Parts: sequence; C-alpha cells; structure tokens
Amino acid sequence: MSALSQEVFWSSSASTAVLALTIPPPFQLPAAHPHPGGLGDLRPSAEGLNALHAESGVQLVFLPGATPHSPLATLIPMGDDALSHIEAATRLWRAWHRRPAIRDTRITTQQRRRLRLMLQAADGRDHGASYRQIANAIYGETRVSADSWKTSALRDTVIGLVESAITMIGGGYLQLLRHRRRP
Repeated sequence: MSALSQEVFWSSSASTAVLALTIPPPFQLPAAHPHPGGLGDLRPSAEGLNALHAESGVQLVFLPGATPHSPLATLIPMGDDALSHIEAATRLWRAWHRRPAIRDTRITTQQRRRLRLMLQAADGRDHGASYRQIANAIYGETRVSADSWKTSALRDTVIGLVESAITMIGGGYLQLLRHRRRP
C-alpha cells in the first residue's frame, strides 16, 4: 500500500485534534447517542482503539470500554490545549449532527501557502537547484531578474523558505498539530 493512502494516527500528546472518547457516567447518559459514521478502520494502540473521522478530520481514540456504538463522552484534559480539544470536539459534533463544517484553525491560509512554498523550495534544493533557480520556479524569471540577485529580497525569501523547510523536515512539523496560543 502506498504511503499516500495510509491513515496516519498521531499520539494524543502530539496533536490536539486527537479526541479521547469514553463512556459517560451513568448520571449523564444521553437519551440518544449518534453513531459516528464515516470512521476508517479501528486500529488498536496502547491508548485504545484509534479511528479517523474523515468528515471532521478528527482522530478518535476509543478508551477501554468505549466503542463506536456505545454512548460516548469526550475526555478533555484541562491543560494548555483544552481550547484546541474543544474546537476538535466541536468539529466532530457538527459532523455527527450534519451541521455545516467549521475549518480547522491550527493552520491559517497564509501558513498553508508558505508551507507549500517551503516544500517546493526544499524539493528544488534536494534536487540540486540553486537558490536563484528555485526563485525562478516559484516567482517567475521576469520577477527574479528585475533586481540584482545578490541584493534581491526574493533571494532572502527563498533562503528563508529553504531554511524553514529544513527545520520542518527535522521535526518542526509537529508544531503544526498544535495551536499557538498566547499565555
């Protein structure tokens, strides 16, 4: 099976979009409980049974005793990432109740664009392209040749993209799985 078609399961300590589901206490049993349709395969792990909910983009961990067909409650640790877990739970709840989806706010549109450019720059550098060749591929030859290359802002931008990409490839990508919140 291709790596591109594999489901990726993150540890709950790495991603705030991993929700722990458990059985609610008897005094909070819901009158009706929706069954989480749209789940991928259940895969066992040390934490419980893992599944991806495709529509919401949320990874679920069914803690021991909980199943997709039992009444469910979300376990949200009251730490620094509580709001991120609540946002993931909201996305899941909206998908289960056929409400309009809300987007995942861990990565902004601008960050997505920069990530794409970083990947392009890193790929070019890995294939032996010079910074100028990378700039031509990303920004176009006309724009690159408009200024002196040695003092060009595009040169600094491309170097920054490559350096940032190297950091991401070295493990910095894990920060993408969390919100940046101010203390």
